[in-house]
Amino acid sequence: MKLSELILELEDIYRRDLNLFIALRVLIEEGSVSRAAQRLSLSQSAMSRVLGRLRIMLEDPLFTRHGQQLIATEKALAIDKNLSEPLDALRHILSPQEFEPQYCEQTFHIAMTDYAMQTVLPFILKRLYQAAPKLSLNLIPLQHTRLFEQLTYESVDLAICRPTQSIQGLSNVRLGKVGVLCLVTKNHPLADKVIELSDYLTMPNALIAISDGVKALIDQSLQSHPARKTVLRAYHLEAALAIADMMPLIMTVPADLAYMMAKRYQLKVKPLPFEFAPFDYSMIWHPRCEYSKAHEWLRSLVIEECRELIGQRPPNFIEN
Repeated sequence: MKLSELILELEDIYRRDLNLFIALRVLIEEGSVSRAAQRLSLSQSAMSRVLGRLRIMLEDPLFTRHGQQLIATEKALAIDKNLSEPLDALRHILSPQEFEPQYCEQTFHIAMTDYAMQTVLPFILKRLYQAAPKLSLNLIPLQHTRLFEQLTYESVDLAICRPTQSIQGLSNVRLGKVGVLCLVTKNHPLADKVIELSDYLTMPNALIAISDGVKALIDQSLQSHPARKTVLRAYHLEAALAIADMMPLIMTVPADLAYMMAKRYQLKVKPLPFEFAPFDYSMIWHPRCEYSKAHEWLRSLVIEECRELIGQRPPNFIEN
C-alpha cells in the first residue's frame, strides 16, 4: 500500500465516530436498546439514534427483533469479533499500569563516565538484577560534547556524569558531590607523610578515571604553578599500579573510587595538596522518559543506591 493511500485511509477513519463501535459491542452484549442506553448513560431515544447511525455506516440492519430481545445479524457478529483485539488493546492502554520490575524485559541504555562505571555501577547492578532479573543493560561511554544528542536522538535512557555543557531542555537530579584524592602505595616515600604541593608538582603523577572536565578543574586550580609531571592518564587504576613500583607515582583519583581501590589494593589515601572544590554529579534524562513507569523505577533505584554509596563513605571522608 502506498503512503498516500494509507494517509487517506487514516483520514477516513479519523472522520468516523469510533465510539459507535463501542455502542455496537454493548448492544450485542445487552441485546436491548434500553439496557445498552442505561449502561452507556444515554437516553433510550439517543441510543436508538446511535443504532440508526451504525446501520447507515455499516450498511446492515445489524439486529433483528425477537420479542424484547435484539438478535445480532451475521455481519454484526463478524464486526464484533474483529473488534475484540483492538478494543482489548485500547482497554489495556487506557487502564492504569503498575510497573512490576520482576517481569520487565526492557533494555536500558545508560551513558556513564569511567568514574561512574567503576563506583556507581557496582552499587546499582546487584539490586537492579535482584529486582528485575529479565531486564538488560547497554552501557555506553558518555560523550560530554554530545550529551544532548545521545539523550535526544540516540535512545540513551539515562546519563550519569558531571555535565560540562548546558543541559537546558533535559531533566536532571543531583546525585551528590564528588571530590578528588591522591593514592600512593605503601612503599611510596610519602606513604606516611603529607603530600606537599611541591611533591605533587615534581613527582610523577597518574590521572585515573578523571574526565576532561574534571582535569580542566584541576588544571585551573594549579594554573599559577609550574606544570606537573603527568606520566599516565587511564580509565582504570590497574594501569597505574603496573608502574607504581618503578617510580614514586602519585595517583589522582575521584574520591569514592580512591577509597574503594585503597581497600582493594592496600593503598594509602591522601588529600590533594591544593584547594579543590567538590563537584556535583548528576543523573540526566530526556523529558520523553519523564512519566515512563519503568524509567521512574530505574531513576529511583539509582538515587537510592547513590545515597547508599554516600552513606558508606568513611567518617573522615576527604572531599578536597
